Amino acid sequence: MNPIIVLGSGLAGYTVIRELRKLDSELPITLVSRDSGDFYSKPTLSNAFAQKKDAAGLLQTAAAGMAQQLNFELLANTEVHSLQRSEKKLLTTNGVLEYHKLVLALGADPIRIPMQGNAATSALSVNDLSDYAQLRVALAQAKSVAIMGAGLIGCEFANDLALAGYQVSIIDPGSYPLASLMPEQAGRQLLEPLAKIGVTWHFGAAVQAIDTTPSGYALSLTGGTTLKADVVLSAVGLRPRIQLAREAGLTVNRGIVVNNQLCSSDESIFALGDCAEIEGAVRPFVLPIMHAGKTLARILRGEPTPLNFPSMPVVVKTPAHPVALLPVSQGASGSWQVLETGLGIKMGFFNEQQKLTGFVLTGQYSSERNDMLKKIATGTL
Repeated sequence: MNPIIVLGSGLAGYTVIRELRKLDSELPITLVSRDSGDFYSKPTLSNAFAQKKDAAGLLQTAAAGMAQQLNFELLANTEVHSLQRSEKKLLTTNGVLEYHKLVLALGADPIRIPMQGNAATSALSVNDLSDYAQLRVALAQAKSVAIMGAGLIGCEFANDLALAGYQVSIIDPGSYPLASLMPEQAGRQLLEPLAKIGVTWHFGAAVQAIDTTPSGYALSLTGGTTLKADVVLSAVGLRPRIQLAREAGLTVNRGIVVNNQLCSSDESIFALGDCAEIEGAVRPFVLPIMHAGKTLARILRGEPTPLNFPSMPVVVKTPAHPVALLPVSQGASGSWQVLETGLGIKMGFFNEQQKLTGFVLTGQYSSERNDMLKKIATGTL
């Protein structure tokens, strides 16, 4: 029998393989990775610098070790040119591969904002270990960093780099941090604590151009402001990798469209992780990915298992002002209400039936997420 082929060696791909091995020790599995396939925790990329960890220090298990532990065939540094669904074949730089079932765990790419200037392509993005290694080299002689984007990754990097002694500027066209995840009253809680450790905020602005200077870079912002920085880091978001799926004729939208059993428009092809759009939503956080991987393993073993996500909070790694939240979907009907304030804020989202369906906890309240999850289960305070 042809193997189950997993494309992608991030958390999604490795979780599926690990969970499959718990169910079946002999099922043929092939992992195809565009890079080395080494295993590491991607979330640690945004808080490793202050801990003085380089790229090698973040590596948990080399790919060869993973292949031995989990008994799969590894094809590292392998690019996939095309997916031929009718023949269940992949055309790769390692030859033609035939699959029984295919798992797309392709991840996502950093969004690149078009800019002007003679250094428009100099902004770094950190999406994997090699990106982080490149950032470490750039920071070696730097004193200041400009970060584009005040979302989760931008705020985590800002906190990490400021603690390491860098002068950090954040530029964002919005009006407050973490705007895609929480209401303004909660997002503004981060402004003063991060400012105290050396973060300067620039809201209502975007970077139009980056030019070189004798000592670094000059960033021209909308509105006429100019900032100087030794390193520019782009953290404006990720775009699911869907090109292979689109070219193969699979249904794609923002991500590769899958149902509640993670099956694409081809019954032999499944998707999860940053590249997948699961019943209309992309769920890029760790807990949803691990939950989906566990469910998909059972499905691949022939056990139809609908994917039902439990309440899974998101923890933002900003120790200057910790944040834990259970986000609600964009456009959800209901309203945010302030529950408590102090050295931080506690807020709940109540739907039209006044049922508690989401929360934000910052500062002194951030440790209360388990208590809030219990309240979410009953829908009341």
